[in-house]
Amino acid sequence: MQGRPNAATPPVSRGQAARQDQAARRDPVAWRLAEVPAAGDLAAAEAFCRAVARRHYENFTVATRLVPPRLRQHLANVYAFARWSDDLADEAASPEEALVALAAWREQLAGCLAGRPQHPVFIALAETIRATGLEGEPFSDLLDAFEQDQRRTRYDTREELADYCRRSADPVGRVVLALEGCRDRELVSLSDSICTGLQLVNFWQDIRRDRLAGRVYLPGHDMVRHGVDEAMLDEPAASPPLRRLVADEVEWARRCFDLGAPLVRRAPAVLRPAIGMFLGGGRAVADAIERAAFDTLSRRPVVGRMRKAALAARAWWGTLTAARDGA
Repeated sequence: MQGRPNAATPPVSRGQAARQDQAARRDPVAWRLAEVPAAGDLAAAEAFCRAVARRHYENFTVATRLVPPRLRQHLANVYAFARWSDDLADEAASPEEALVALAAWREQLAGCLAGRPQHPVFIALAETIRATGLEGEPFSDLLDAFEQDQRRTRYDTREELADYCRRSADPVGRVVLALEGCRDRELVSLSDSICTGLQLVNFWQDIRRDRLAGRVYLPGHDMVRHGVDEAMLDEPAASPPLRRLVADEVEWARRCFDLGAPLVRRAPAVLRPAIGMFLGGGRAVADAIERAAFDTLSRRPVVGRMRKAALAARAWWGTLTAARDGA
């Protein structure tokens, strides 16, 4: 079956295409990354999930090399679910159509959890759930976040934004821990801190993109405190008040990273290198924003490939050193 399935996939209007172009979206949607296989073929479904993950996310190959081979397909299956869900939300012609598509996708998730997967992504995900004992809550939470994006585009307080991150980011870390059978509450809390920090630096990195998409994640109370109004987000470069605001928000993200950092030494050993890489990557994004003088309107700060490779190497070396020292 070529292209995207009709079920749970919204049409793309000219207006939406224009908005996507405005937001400088460069990534192809999941159903255009590889040929979507016919339902019922597990091997083809798993190959499709690997293709979606590998072709969309340049760090996926590096990240999966930091975990045992037995977990790599499961990570691809989880990533494909999250990617397809995200694209259903972003590619719809309107929030209303996105909610319809996400509702249909949620029905597919329910079928998967009941042992009746239909869509290739869910055929692969059902095997992951069967093999690892994953529960449905984190996947439902992710869909809650995508639906929330259609209904809410502003947040008044950091507490409200952190609550959104609990559904949009934290479930990913919880799934990764659960793949290795780790459900310890303290370790899950550390993971939540890292994932929230990653979501926050992504927000501050993408202020312009989100603004063009009609969303502002900068907390409203913080904007008022720093003397920033939304019109400043439309300027070609960040004003001094906006730079001070972004610096404040980046510091919040860094505190989240610091809170979660002990997970790198306390998580199941096979997960530590990957966790270390993502923690280091989040901190590197925060550093890149700071090097840009907290102006993410002029140019989106990014972490270069050499830096990413160094982070992966450091994650491996740090884990080996900790094991040698008995940490």
